[in-house]
Parts: sequence; C-alpha cells; structure tokens
Amino acid sequence: MSVAFRRESDEEHKEPRFELPLPAGPNLVTVRGLALIGTKVVELEAAVAAETEAEPKELLKRELRYWHTRQTTAQIAPPPEEGVVGIGSRVRIRLAGKERVIDVVGHDEADPAADRIAFSAPLAHALLGAEAGERVDFGGRAEAIEILETGLIP
Repeated sequence: MSVAFRRESDEEHKEPRFELPLPAGPNLVTVRGLALIGTKVVELEAAVAAETEAEPKELLKRELRYWHTRQTTAQIAPPPEEGVVGIGSRVRIRLAGKERVIDVVGHDEADPAADRIAFSAPLAHALLGAEAGERVDFGGRAEAIEILETGLIP
C-alpha cells in the first residue's frame, strides 16, 4: 500500500496551536479594566480545574496563559489631565452631524458596541490629547470631529 494512503494517527495531521496574539504596545488599562482582567483569570482558573477532557482543557489553559500575561503586564494608565481626552475619559463628540458619547479604555476592556473603544483605535487615537471645543481630523477629513465635552469615566 502506498504511504500516501496510510494514516498513522490524527495527531500528526493537526494544525499547530499557537499562543493567542497580544496587542502591540504597552498594556495600558483603567482600574475597571484591571479588575475585569482579574475576574477573567479567576473564571478561567476555575474552568481549567473543572475540565476533565484533555483537548478542551488545553484550550482553556491557552486562554488562561493569555490572560495571565495581560494581568502581569497591565499598567494602570495615569488619569488624564482635567479637560483633556486620555485613557479613562468619557468624551461627547459630534461626528458627521451626530452626537456620540465614547469611553476611551484599554484593549481588553474595549467593547465598540457599548461605545468603549481601545485607546489605539483610530477614533480614540484622533481624540487623545484633544480638549472640549476643539475640532480634530479623522478619516482623512480635516476637523471632522468636534469635541463637545470630556471628563472621567464614572
């Protein structure tokens, strides 16, 4: 029989599992973001301890390694200056004629559907360092965003 038709085991044909990719740059977080990471670690540790099957357990361990790394590298971002947009700011803006309130947070806390965007996202990047009353460039358009109000996330 030809070697091409033999299969020693399923293991030798599986794709390798790489570690989960980490976002580039510093792991800046808010106090809330650090607490969320801690909660995720506790949940995953419990799930790993409870899992009895080898493959699902390995997947959980992989995810736990990611969150342990995020927890150990987390740096609480310094609070933004009063009236200046930074990590931990809640910003009310006008973009394309519509008002929107956005929280600028760390990567792991980001939830775009809830208007919580990572500080490295293009929109947040455009807002960082701006003050109320300013207009900033965005999406190739000059003065596309008007900063209406900025303060700390409650």
